[in-house]
Amino acid sequence: MTQVRSISIGVWLTRGSRHETAEQSGIAHFVEHMLFKGTATRTAEDIAQAIDSIGGQLDAFTAKEYASYYIKVLDEHLPLALDILSDIVLNPAFSADDVEREKKVVIEEIKMVEDTPDDLVHELFTQGFWENHPLGRPILGTKETVESFTSDSLRGYFDRAYTAKNLIVSAVGNLDHERVRGLVAEKFGSLTEPGETFVDRAPEVVPKIQVRNKDLEQSHLCVGVSSYPQNHDDRYSSYVLNTLLGGSMSSRLFQNVREKRGLAYAVFSGLSAYRDAGSFTVYAGCANEAVGEVIDLVVEELRGIKQAPVPDGELQRSKDHLKGSLMLSLENTANRMSHLARQEIYFDRQFGLDETLTGIERVTAQDVQRVALDLFKNGSLAATVLGNVNGLEIPKARLNLD
Repeated sequence: MTQVRSISIGVWLTRGSRHETAEQSGIAHFVEHMLFKGTATRTAEDIAQAIDSIGGQLDAFTAKEYASYYIKVLDEHLPLALDILSDIVLNPAFSADDVEREKKVVIEEIKMVEDTPDDLVHELFTQGFWENHPLGRPILGTKETVESFTSDSLRGYFDRAYTAKNLIVSAVGNLDHERVRGLVAEKFGSLTEPGETFVDRAPEVVPKIQVRNKDLEQSHLCVGVSSYPQNHDDRYSSYVLNTLLGGSMSSRLFQNVREKRGLAYAVFSGLSAYRDAGSFTVYAGCANEAVGEVIDLVVEELRGIKQAPVPDGELQRSKDHLKGSLMLSLENTANRMSHLARQEIYFDRQFGLDETLTGIERVTAQDVQRVALDLFKNGSLAATVLGNVNGLEIPKARLNLD
């Protein structure tokens, strides 16, 4: 991207929370924290000062199937950025004192989710939706698992996971490919160990209804069904379906729940897609006494999209919204760097923007209805409600999609 003066570069690990045992739940996320606590030659303060002194941005996150460490810097600072990135990803110190200190920090992070109801309701929904499967466990782990981590157990996980086979370097911006390639070879060339193979087990979903009473001003609800994995042939159709149901301000849910009835400030739908599973969920935050009415409206919209083809104007608006959002996001170097890395993780190749736009434009009203009929089957809807709703009961018949 020669029109910018920056470079975003990330090291991506193709291991996340789904690759943990129940006993080590949260270890991938904890290791991510520890990699910022110092290396063999740099303290945590050295790392922070080095980034600040060049006006860079350093961050990281852990997801269900991958983790990422990335820096955004001015193009002239690329060598230093790669030096710091490679140092933290290859040479973490895992000092016992730092581990004990960081346990307190992560436990506060877990408490923060408990105090953020719109996050918590999604966490509770996921735990029930993919029960007894690693995809259902919280990325942060639990207070008990986090407190059990030691310097040795973290080092053991790191040695098994952070191997050549599991790492991807993605870079975007005002860069020269050969120069980046040379710097990566110099900094990561010592990585030769292929690492262990992990066999994923696809989850089985048993839709359930969960109601958790919590003293809140507002009730939060999440309803959802199984959806497609990342590389499914119908993924573009599911993107369009999600957009017209709850992915934009003109979507059916936003218009009918918020604009026409004023029942919720926030209402939206979303897709989560993994290697071998996925989910389509609808979230709304509403008054305690409106929970039943909002659930009925959501079920009505899911039924409606099965029963009648989407009008041409609404379909085109959803496709244009999707295409516009994608193109605008890819003007940002960090977003494009993430986009490239995820394509490499899930598809082993890069999709040109035109190929993706063509895939979206090719979706027909019949495709959307067919996918809706496939996903919104009767008996497939799970629901989680969190709020001051003591005694609330949601009969299964209320979630019927026929």
